[in-house]
Amino acid sequence: MTSAERVTAAISHQEPDRVPLFMTTTMHGARELDLPLKDYFTSSKNVIEGQVRLKEHYGGDFYYAVLYAAIEAEAFGQDVRWCDNGPATAGAPGIRNIEEIRSLEAPDPRTTPCLQRVLEVIAGLAERAAGETPVVGLVVSPFSLPIMQLGFERYLRLTYEHRDLFWQLMAINEAFCVAWAEAQIAAGASAIAYYDPASSPTVTAPAVFRETGLLIAKRTLSRIPAATAIHLASGRCLPILDELISTGTNMVSASAEEDLAETKARCAGRVTVVGDLNGLAMRRWTAEDAEAAVKSAIAAAGRGGGFILADNHGEIPWQVPDSVLEAVRDAVDRWGRYPLSWVDDEGD
Repeated sequence: MTSAERVTAAISHQEPDRVPLFMTTTMHGARELDLPLKDYFTSSKNVIEGQVRLKEHYGGDFYYAVLYAAIEAEAFGQDVRWCDNGPATAGAPGIRNIEEIRSLEAPDPRTTPCLQRVLEVIAGLAERAAGETPVVGLVVSPFSLPIMQLGFERYLRLTYEHRDLFWQLMAINEAFCVAWAEAQIAAGASAIAYYDPASSPTVTAPAVFRETGLLIAKRTLSRIPAATAIHLASGRCLPILDELISTGTNMVSASAEEDLAETKARCAGRVTVVGDLNGLAMRRWTAEDAEAAVKSAIAAAGRGGGFILADNHGEIPWQVPDSVLEAVRDAVDRWGRYPLSWVDDEGD
């Protein structure tokens, strides 16, 4: 099977030839090319070449056309802070006074330089993929983007104390999110990750989520003309899982802090589970640890399709060594081949 066929089968709740593997190595491409992270991410050609080399090295089943989440804040005019051994982050919040929301305008993804760079990456990867490998893009949800736009504390105050301005900001962000997703799809993205950590019960109480983030997700996802994955960035999902599924998404991320078997059981036949290797713990894993974690995840969620193995955050830390990623690759090849008869054998 090609990677595209393998992923399509899994999303259709069928068993492909093996469990699909999503290696969310955004930064490791710079290591492949021996470049500083800033030099790597500010060149679309570098990112394209880095992603191609990463797939060859680690054998994953997609191209991850993601540079850094803060690029959306950058598109709104914020500074980006670069790090030598970690992802770029958003600088000082762009909205300094909540009254500025009344005149805030969303950037046009087609003419904003930093976003154009992402579109170039997607187009380049889609050409390299030739239909055999999915190209996955990313949007930060309208509900989570204000964490960068305002800062966490002011965003909380906006949510609870200024609902009129809250909804005005959501309308601006929703329009931008849909336009940004559409631009990525037009460039060649096969699917869109809807990155929404603020909606997780780890961050927002489920009752508040149901009257805010859930409504926003339903409206936004219904307008994105491609497969989508709600990604909670390590956050827990089980308390709001039925609500997440009700948005019409195709995939939901699983947290390493929750029981993967329970998550898969509740999602079976409804949405595909993506997860749940612990990216932070990966920094200290041995090859044996990696194999054990992969084997455990596949045993918990692999049967019947509907499962894609990935890290639980959506970005594998820079500090995770090549040897661990290679061990994950090898373990998936060893233990992820269908039918998973070894799961029954070990259960006897």
